[in-house]
Amino acid sequence: MLRTLFVMDPLDKIQVSGDSTYALMREHRRRGWPVWMCTPHELFARQGQTWGHITPVDVTDAAPHFHPQARVDLPLSDFDVVWMRKDPPFDMSYVFTTYLLDLVPRSTLVLNDPRSIRQANEKMFALQWPELCPTTLVTREIRRALDFIDKAPGDIVMKPWDGNGGRGVLVSRRGDPNLRSMLELLTSQEQIWVIVQHYIPEILQGDKRIILFDGEPVGWMLRVPQPGDHRGNMHVGATVQACDLTERDQEICAALAPRLADMGLLFVGIDVIGRYLTEINVTSPTGFREINHLMDTCLEARLVDRVLARVQARKETA
Repeated sequence: MLRTLFVMDPLDKIQVSGDSTYALMREHRRRGWPVWMCTPHELFARQGQTWGHITPVDVTDAAPHFHPQARVDLPLSDFDVVWMRKDPPFDMSYVFTTYLLDLVPRSTLVLNDPRSIRQANEKMFALQWPELCPTTLVTREIRRALDFIDKAPGDIVMKPWDGNGGRGVLVSRRGDPNLRSMLELLTSQEQIWVIVQHYIPEILQGDKRIILFDGEPVGWMLRVPQPGDHRGNMHVGATVQACDLTERDQEICAALAPRLADMGLLFVGIDVIGRYLTEINVTSPTGFREINHLMDTCLEARLVDRVLARVQARKETA
């Protein structure tokens, strides 16, 4: 049995139809294991030990899905596993939550590793493998961005470095009379960095989400933008389709695997468009329920098995 705490968004914000945290919680309950949750705001530290104002919760297949019980203050060291599953934005509140999770003793397994979450911003982390990514500029200087766009062979994509769910992603090209205005908005008048990349035409066929456990690809799907849109995000209406894992996809996964394992990033979702890696999602990857349906698998069960094996190995070596 695992005693597991999920640090997550409030229960009334969870859309269970596509939420991987719900799937993980439900898998624990199917095994007869107890489940607890709290939000990041309910964490606190006392004498160097992190505690939470924590809610025991039953999780069911039928609505209303979550059945919370009375909250209680508990140290996080009481748990075998603590999952950090708060959705982005990755802001200072999120960063401070990882500082609190740093104080959890090693007898408790924290996933993903909070130090590595801080280091691995979804969009910037991918650029540590520039040979896998589209041609990219990161800047907050409008003139520098305009020069980059002027030399691009075709369309370009502009997006906030801290965006999620397709928020703020724009497609333009040199000669667009709105280009400077878009850059002014995205950079907040050169106060915020923006990512500018060469456009990948294969986005029209879809944005591939690949789920990795310890760097190993275990499930994948294609997210196809709606007609007239360029964003392969389910939050903005992209549809999902079954797909194959190509030789290039496997090459990308193999390149990432050693670093992900070294950093304690057990559960990761990467995004691939055509031949290019575009993002490495480490904070709160999604896609379990859609991939389960498309591939006739149960990713949450496979992930819980891996976590259980890790916890048992730790206890044997303690």
